[in-house]
Formats: sequence, C-alpha cells, structure tokens
Amino acid sequence: MVLVEASKLALQSLWGSKLRSVLTLLGVVIGVASVIMVVTLTNGAKQFVTSKLNRYGASVITITKTPQAFITIDDFRAIASDCKSCVTVGARRDRLGKVVYGRNSTTDTDIRGWTWTMPGLSNLDLEYGRTFTELEDAHSTRVAIVGADIVNNMLGPGDPLGKEIRVDGAPYTIIGVGEAQGKMLGMSMDNWVAVPLNAFQQSYGSHASIDIYVEAGGGGELIEIVSDQLRTIMRTRRHLAPGASDTFTIDTSATFQNMLGKILNNFGAVVAAVAGISLVVGGIVIMNIMLVSVTERTSEIGLRKAVGANRHDILIQFLVESATVSLVGGLFGIAVGISVAKVITMLIGFPSVVKIWSIVVGLVVAATVGIFFGVYPAHKAAQLDPIAALRAEQ
Repeated sequence: MVLVEASKLALQSLWGSKLRSVLTLLGVVIGVASVIMVVTLTNGAKQFVTSKLNRYGASVITITKTPQAFITIDDFRAIASDCKSCVTVGARRDRLGKVVYGRNSTTDTDIRGWTWTMPGLSNLDLEYGRTFTELEDAHSTRVAIVGADIVNNMLGPGDPLGKEIRVDGAPYTIIGVGEAQGKMLGMSMDNWVAVPLNAFQQSYGSHASIDIYVEAGGGGELIEIVSDQLRTIMRTRRHLAPGASDTFTIDTSATFQNMLGKILNNFGAVVAAVAGISLVVGGIVIMNIMLVSVTERTSEIGLRKAVGANRHDILIQFLVESATVSLVGGLFGIAVGISVAKVITMLIGFPSVVKIWSIVVGLVVAATVGIFFGVYPAHKAAQLDPIAALRAEQ
C-alpha cells in the first residue's frame, strides 16, 4: 500500500503543478528520448544493411581496387579460369548516366555493367522477364534489366519487356524488371539499369576498375580457403614479392558487417554520452524539486510520524515519489524517441526498428535516475524530528 499511495501522491503533485512538472521532467524526457531514438535508428540501419549484404550471401567474397592499382577484366578472367574452389565468379562496374525513353529522361540513374553471373550472385529478384545469358554477355548484346523506377517514371503503362531505352545514347532492349526495393536516406534504391559488362565497356571504355564477386560455396574454413586462392592468383598476376603489401582488397560480408557495427557503436556511444548528460541534469532537477516538496510537506511528514510512521516508511515514500516522477518522464521520452525515429523514417527513408528491450532499458534507466537522485531528499525527510515538523506550519 505504501508504494501505491506514494505513486498516487507523486502523480497528484505532477498534475497539480503542470509547469513545474514539465520543467522537472524535461531532462529525463530528452535523455530517454535520445537513447530510444538512437537505438531505434541504429537497429533499423543494422537490419537494413545486413539484409542488403545478405543479398550477396554470407559466402560471397569481393575483390576491389586499392589506390595503387585497378582491378581489370583480365583479373576477372584469370580468377574465373584459375580459381578451382570458386563456385561462381562475377564482375561489375558502376557509374551514373542518362536514360531516355521517348520524351522522358533521367540524368542520375545508376548504370551497372554486370557479367551474366552477377544477377545470381546478387540474388536479384525479378518482377518481370529474365536476366542475361552467357552468350548475350560474351557478344555485348544490347539488353538491359531495369529497376522499378525506370518502369514507373519513364515507360508508362503496358508491358515493359521489349521496350527500347537509350542509356547515354546507346539503345538497349529491356528483358527484365527488378522487384521494388524502396528508399534509403531519401534516395531511391530502384533507379538503376543493368547491362552486360562487355557492352558497358564498349560504351564507356575499359580504363576503369571493376569489382569482382566470388561465391565460395560456404562459410567458415571454406571461405578462408577460397580467399587464400584468390589472394595467390592476384599476387601472382601482379608479381608481388613475398612480404609486399597487397595491391587489392579482399572482403566478405562479415567484414562489412563488422565495419558497420563499429561505426554504429561509436555513433551510439557519442549520443549515449549526450543522453547521459541530459539524464544527470534531469536527475538534479528532480532532486531539487523533491527537496522543495520535503520543505512544503514538513508538517505532513511530522503528522505521519506522530501516528506511527517510522523513518523507513518516510524514506520509501519519497523514493517511490521520485522514481514515479522519473518514470513518467521516461514514458514521455520513449514516446518522443519512437515518434522522432518514425518521422525520420517517413521523411528520408532511414529505417527504424523498435526493440522491446530498448523500451525496458529506457524505463529502468529513468527509474534508476529517479531513485538515485531521490535518495538525498528522501533521507532528509526521514530524518526530520516529528515535533519540529509539526510546529513547522505554526
């Protein structure tokens, strides 16, 4: 009953002095809202990026350039020929370009040059049509797979398959349409055109680096074996002496996920520090308000002691009141944090995922702040002499 009565008194005090209550709760609200917002957005980013990385599979290895050297089409052919443990080998190259259909055009489309194996390596899901064939890639056939934006914004109604678009002036016939992926950070993930890599090289030249993708066929030890074979092939082609640094980079999905995790954790740590400062400020405000409350209710404390309440009862009463005040701020903070995260998602497409554990942590943190900063006012109230307290109103 002491807990229930103390909670009721705390809520009545908050409701009775609304402006003071807002100022009291503001620090806790900001602190908890910051934590919830960051956790929600961070979880969303991790889930989104992980899902995108997993489109290539946990056993896909990538080879990319370093500042010292490019990756060439000859490197790709050597790996496709010499890597005995590689299940599938593909290559891609990207650039922004202009796509035209009739009177409609776009100048910021992601133009992708893919080998015929890349749609499978990237787990491309098609809404309509098919992907390239090996012969189409080898003979630089002018065929294209397009993203949903090209269909929705440029082609108009009707079957998109068989329609001809011009990619930086070169004509391509659409043979496939990828499933819609939505937006990320306000940018569409569907504004792209993929064409055979050899046709891409004919249009844009071969004096730029490509990325090589390799399916290892499994993770763990197998992916290490394939990575070692790839490193041997690349180092041999570059005539690198033993002990010399690689002039290329070999990565797996785990590498990118670990890198993302470190970046997001560092970002979260910075915001958590800011949120911690807000919570400390909020706790200090709560402590000051509780001290004022003890002064205002001195006679009430004396009366309770006179009718049998001991120091422990008074201590618990004020600690519960302080925790209740802080919990109310925590509840508002959770609502604000989730709302802000969802607004960010709606405005710029940044993903957000609400985790139950983050809500529980937010409430625990809020209650802990209230109890910690309520100890001194509660102790002061418990130590009051009942006779002196009863005379305080006189």
